[in-house]
Amino acid sequence: MAFLRWTKRHLVVVAGLLTLGYLLLPNIVVTVFSFNDPKGRFNYEWQTFSTDAWTDPCGVAGLCRSLSLSLHLAAWATLGATVLGTMSAFALVRYRFRGRGAVNSLIFLPMAMPEVVMAASLLTLFLNLGAQLGFWTILIAHIMFCLSFVVVAVKARVMSMDPRLEEAARDLYAGPVQTFVRVTLPIAAPGIAAGALLAFALSFDDFIITNFTAGSTVTFPMFVWGSAQRGTPVQINVIGTAMFVVAVLFVLAGMVIGNRRKRQKP
Repeated sequence: MAFLRWTKRHLVVVAGLLTLGYLLLPNIVVTVFSFNDPKGRFNYEWQTFSTDAWTDPCGVAGLCRSLSLSLHLAAWATLGATVLGTMSAFALVRYRFRGRGAVNSLIFLPMAMPEVVMAASLLTLFLNLGAQLGFWTILIAHIMFCLSFVVVAVKARVMSMDPRLEEAARDLYAGPVQTFVRVTLPIAAPGIAAGALLAFALSFDDFIITNFTAGSTVTFPMFVWGSAQRGTPVQINVIGTAMFVVAVLFVLAGMVIGNRRKRQKP
């Protein structure tokens, strides 16, 4: 009976921890096998503990080149999608124009459409235009599907903004540019940052659309997929573990900064 009472009181916490453990299980497996020394080509069975892959993460030909390409693509796609998405979100929230409802509906199409359909459509478009498949076609495709996610994130933030703050700035003789830079942009910054982080993750992680529009260009997800056919090097687990740790550190840093700001508020 005591166990049942304890379970009822802590059911939400237990369910949350179990869900979190389920979500993190693949990351734990990747981290553990980054210290493995497989005897064959495939890193699927535990053999012996080794740190050789950590001391030489670029020991596999083409791995770091594909990783650098994916990071460059994700950075530029994030920049393009964030700028265009932020302007689009402000336009959709602040202005009334013909076709506004249709645009709001079309924004969700890239999010709802299967990736393989969009990938095939983009490939057809690029081939009809005579474009050479490579870095630029991948970048255009990534900006296109990341744009919707940025618009949704920024739009939600802009809709919750209090317009009286901007009116107060104008009453204090602030110009349109000064009002935007000092009032509007800082308030909308969390939504813009959320959209940018989401765009970076989606761009870096994408495989289907990239595979259709890449030509002979090899990004990191394509390198991982190709390696899985021939043999999975331990360095892939090393890169995956390092990226997971960096993401966790960013989240922890954001939480610390947020808690400090809350304490500083009167």
